[in-house]
Amino acid sequence: MEHPENDSKFAGLAVNSGVEQPPSVNPYMKARRRRRLLSAGEYVEGILRGDITILSQAVTLVESHNPEHEAVAQEVIEKCLPHSGNSIRIGITGVPGAGKSTSIDVFGLHVLKQGGKLAVLAIDPSSERSKGSILGDKTRMEKLSVHPDAFIRPSPSAGSLGGVARKTRETIVLCEAAGFDKIFVETVGVGQSETAVHSMVDFFLLIQLAGTGDELQGIKRGIMEMADGIVINKADGDNVDRANLAATQFRNALHLFPLPPSGWAPRVLTYSGYYEIGIAEVWQMIYDYFDFVKKNGYFQEKRRQQELYWMYETINEKLRDNFYQNPAIEEMLAAKQQLVLGNKQSSFVAAHEVLDRYFTLLHSR
Repeated sequence: MEHPENDSKFAGLAVNSGVEQPPSVNPYMKARRRRRLLSAGEYVEGILRGDITILSQAVTLVESHNPEHEAVAQEVIEKCLPHSGNSIRIGITGVPGAGKSTSIDVFGLHVLKQGGKLAVLAIDPSSERSKGSILGDKTRMEKLSVHPDAFIRPSPSAGSLGGVARKTRETIVLCEAAGFDKIFVETVGVGQSETAVHSMVDFFLLIQLAGTGDELQGIKRGIMEMADGIVINKADGDNVDRANLAATQFRNALHLFPLPPSGWAPRVLTYSGYYEIGIAEVWQMIYDYFDFVKKNGYFQEKRRQQELYWMYETINEKLRDNFYQNPAIEEMLAAKQQLVLGNKQSSFVAAHEVLDRYFTLLHSR
């Protein structure tokens, strides 16, 4: 295009035509082909031979909300079930900043030196606003994330059950079928995530800190009663005395609680994840626990109770989904919401009327 400024009457003024701009899309980039969804049999075959890529794809399938994916995922889980159950499952919890990820990195390397394979299911907290999640646990497990016998799977909590991913229980089954004989489940350390993780692991480890103020603030009856072992992290340098004092306080607190159903008296130890001090002692405690509960029969009994727990949890979840996804109930809920917000009907009466409507719909089928 010719610019009028280049006319002879505008002497001394010139406008260049400019540089041709490159295309906005890379011309060398090939169109991505959509990955073919494997059959349930192909997933199971890959998992059983320890193919990490297929295991990762299967876990993604399990976490999917797509009905087509859910059907295939359930078939995969059913076929993997006979090959599961041959691992020790350890739940690890603690307040944010207690050093859970660093500790898992060190604990994992310690057990892998003795052989076997380790799977770490790290639950990453999701934003309540954007529902996004950083999934940055691998960056804090620098050595373990590159170990050939370790599988780290960060999953977004998506706000479910206080931070525990909805499908973690099924993921454990897949990992065990893939030959992982040690499973770590890390919680975000908030809400009711501890309760859910406790119901899917054999040993529940609580990580605490010393020197952060009032140590008694960490002694909460609910979490203390669930813990099979308590470890005070960062027991190094000037913090050793404070860690030992905190350990004494926790031991005294534990004496006030009755023995758990396992008959095992929880122990309290100190260690340093960063300097790798006291790691062997922590693992000796864990192995002592497994010897104890396998000898008295509690190990199998607890796993049976957990299977029943997850059966009822699944029933509750399906009933809830069926209720909220019913078109008639969705419409009625929208109307009732306006009545409640306008102070024209109490929330309790509205709830009863919606439930009555739901039960009527069920009986009319």
